[in-house]
Amino acid sequence: MGLRNEQLRWQLAKGLVQALHLERLASRYSRTTVMAVFNLINGGLSIALVSFVALVTQEAFIFPSLGATAFILFYVPLAQPASPRNTLCGHLIGALAGLLSLFLFGLQEHPSAFMTGVDLARVGAASLSLGLTGCLMVLLKVAHPPAGATALIVSLGLMPDPAQLPILMAGVALLLIHAFIMNRLAGIPYPVWSTATAAPATRMSLQ
Repeated sequence: MGLRNEQLRWQLAKGLVQALHLERLASRYSRTTVMAVFNLINGGLSIALVSFVALVTQEAFIFPSLGATAFILFYVPLAQPASPRNTLCGHLIGALAGLLSLFLFGLQEHPSAFMTGVDLARVGAASLSLGLTGCLMVLLKVAHPPAGATALIVSLGLMPDPAQLPILMAGVALLLIHAFIMNRLAGIPYPVWSTATAAPATRMSLQ
């Protein structure tokens, strides 16, 4: 499995290098260097895209856990947690679990924990949100580790308004669109929805 992931990551980086006519980069430097540069460029571009939309609209399209999502989308694009299904569902579960935790502990109108500090109610909200997120992702088979951070972001009071949920999910969707375009440009069969749809093509590309 480790070798397979390494081959896919190299194919992804090398494919983009060829698409951009930068073959000298691949021939002159090691695989690790090329893949590191690939992640530097795509990670930066993806977050810059979402941040620019946030700048123009003055809405909270960008939030910390998107950084972890971007890394997964470009480092292991065909892993199950990187699929659009897992990414969207995972962040949605995390956000909803965070909002539910705020409601149950009466923290909807309270300032964030970063402004007032952590009290027992906040401990309960944070614990419940993360535990519930992990539980539901396992039960629904939509594991996406960065969603745990989304649950904490909401339950700690950084995005406590339910009206922010559609904007949060729109930020995730923007990141996925960019990942789809860049991965497909590099020749990786990044799935439209579920990783299972890309499995046959993946096996063929490695033979």
